[in-house]
Amino acid sequence: MHSMIAEDLLNQMIPPLKLTDSTEKAARWLEEFHVGQLPVLENRQYRGLITEANLIDSDKPDQLLADVPLGYADVHVQHDQHFYSIIELAVQNNVQLVPVLDDQQEYMGVVTVSDTLAAFGKVPVATGQQGILVLAMEERDYSLSQISRYIEENNAKIMSAHVAQDEHDPYKIRLTLKLNTPNLTRIIATLERFGYSITAQFSGAAEVSEDEQERFDALLKYLSL
Repeated sequence: MHSMIAEDLLNQMIPPLKLTDSTEKAARWLEEFHVGQLPVLENRQYRGLITEANLIDSDKPDQLLADVPLGYADVHVQHDQHFYSIIELAVQNNVQLVPVLDDQQEYMGVVTVSDTLAAFGKVPVATGQQGILVLAMEERDYSLSQISRYIEENNAKIMSAHVAQDEHDPYKIRLTLKLNTPNLTRIIATLERFGYSITAQFSGAAEVSEDEQERFDALLKYLSL
């Protein structure tokens, strides 16, 4: 199977800012794209991420980003790195997106953690005797007791749940469930029958290598499971 690498996951919807842009524009774009960080470029060179915290410290709306101390200049991946690297970097730095650079160290785009999770869900991962489901739904449709009932009807239990805002849609949420079974087929069929959208799934009962286990633990840490 083709291994997902950073350039396969580039999110074309999230634009970079330039050092010549103002903090007012940066604040507007953070809100518009529902992200906590955005990359800042000088020509095609990546210079760091602008964050909401940077903007709180800046009291001049017309201040240029060139005059704002940017962090995360070393937080990036190469275009051919595996998506596990993106998750690990996001976990270590607590960011929602990771910039991607080409062989000339020029900026190509960003990969968001939610896109990475979706890719992760397409890869068989051994998780021990448990499974993980990621559901996307309208905020008004969220009822953990209702979802729990559907899962328990399939002889499974929710061990933990984590709700996060969908990065692409302000009216949607992403619900990540850790279940006490790796057998997800019937559970998914039930949830889909009741209109829930499953965006990623991970399961397996095989032995895992130490390296795989570390990566999986990093994912669970990111999801706060």
